[in-house]
Amino acid sequence: MGADMGEWTRRCAPGLDEIEAMAEAARAALPVAFAAQAAGIVLRVEDFASDEMLDEMQIEDGFELTGLYDGIPLTQKSVMDQPIGPDVIWLFRRPILDEWAARGDIALGALVAHVMVHEMAHHFGWSDDDIAAIDRWWE
Repeated sequence: MGADMGEWTRRCAPGLDEIEAMAEAARAALPVAFAAQAAGIVLRVEDFASDEMLDEMQIEDGFELTGLYDGIPLTQKSVMDQPIGPDVIWLFRRPILDEWAARGDIALGALVAHVMVHEMAHHFGWSDDDIAAIDRWWE
């Protein structure tokens, strides 16, 4: 048994807190121009999306949803809107871990950051080019 194998036999899958810490690190790494707006988004990390969320998204398999933005994008908000609650980014640990294991070629922190930035993109109303400028996922 090699040294790496022994190390893995003592490790547990990252928990909700570890995934949240990775997501918060991704938020902290956003360009300064987005920091204030990003700070106002509530982050929730759960093992899976709720049945209600999956039904609303018309998704049957909970492993298909790694993250979700729940709010009104900044590009659509109006001063006339009545606040109904904070904007929330949901990250789902088990689907993220499943995708990470299936890929086998990316660090878990990078995948969490990618999902976090993708959900932030919904909040900011970013285009694919905007996302690519911040999240160089393919590199």
